[in-house]
Amino acid sequence: MHDLSEEVQNLDRQADMTARVVQSLDTQLAAINTEVGATTSDLIRAQDELTLKQARLRQRLVDIYKRGPLYSVEVLLSATSFGDLVARYKYLHLIALRDRALVHRVEDLRNQINKQRSNLVRFQADIQENLQEKADEERRLRDLQSQQQSSLAKAKRSAQETERRLARLGKDEQRLSSVIANLEEARRRAERAAPNAPRAASTFRAGSNARFDWPVEGDLLYSFGRVVNPNNTTVRWNGIGIKAAAGTPVRAVAAGRVLVAEAFGTYGLTVIIQHPGGDYSVYGSLGRIATEKGAVVGKGDVIGYVGSSDPELGPHLHFELRPQGRAVDPLDYLRAQR
Repeated sequence: MHDLSEEVQNLDRQADMTARVVQSLDTQLAAINTEVGATTSDLIRAQDELTLKQARLRQRLVDIYKRGPLYSVEVLLSATSFGDLVARYKYLHLIALRDRALVHRVEDLRNQINKQRSNLVRFQADIQENLQEKADEERRLRDLQSQQQSSLAKAKRSAQETERRLARLGKDEQRLSSVIANLEEARRRAERAAPNAPRAASTFRAGSNARFDWPVEGDLLYSFGRVVNPNNTTVRWNGIGIKAAAGTPVRAVAAGRVLVAEAFGTYGLTVIIQHPGGDYSVYGSLGRIATEKGAVVGKGDVIGYVGSSDPELGPHLHFELRPQGRAVDPLDYLRAQR
């Protein structure tokens, strides 16, 4: 949940930053569009002026040369003096040169404006492309943010469900401990009522070299004691979880009497066996029970079959050993697996 929350915030920051870039590009694009429009108008005016100047120069040239070489002779003959002749010819020549220079300047202006407009149009296309990319990126970030928010909400619901499940598990563990404590108290009262009766030795003696067969073969799913799960929740197991296929036979680790054979909250179908000396073994998460309350079972007898009380854990056996009613690590009493 913490990681998802940080990712949602990070995506929100990225999306906001991209949105600001999109807004800036929009402003730039609007300014470029205005400039392109103004440049286009300038180009049209320059083109119109160039057309006018070209027409004027064309007309000037026609006026000067429309009569061919004879026109030059007429200019010479109509002059009152040689100086007048030179002045007339020079005047006409200068006018033609001026018109031609104007045409060239307007052409240069037209070409310059056209080049400027082409650069602006390319810049406009680049901005539009960049704008589209950033808009797509913003949509992608918003979609991803929405997905992560959905995942975060789902994780929060899952966390709440996990907390409720852990609360139920803790309550059921207390209930199981209470049941075994009551059974042990009843056994001790019976011993006190018959002080001369022989006392059975503890089945699971601390420090004993005796080792018991596993109730079912399989890998450890969880160990005895405090365990931190991948989702950062903490569980204290009073036993071990042995992974096995659903329907695998579960066998009693020692002889004794069945005192509980029923559904037991989060433990699922559960069998509790009381062994001589005030020791108890607990077999939870059964798919089916193959014994009944009050039955006497021997070592290795099938008392049930592997099931799954928690879909998240899959098929497994929850196994506890409680000498004198106190939960201990079953691995200290079981044989080493081959």
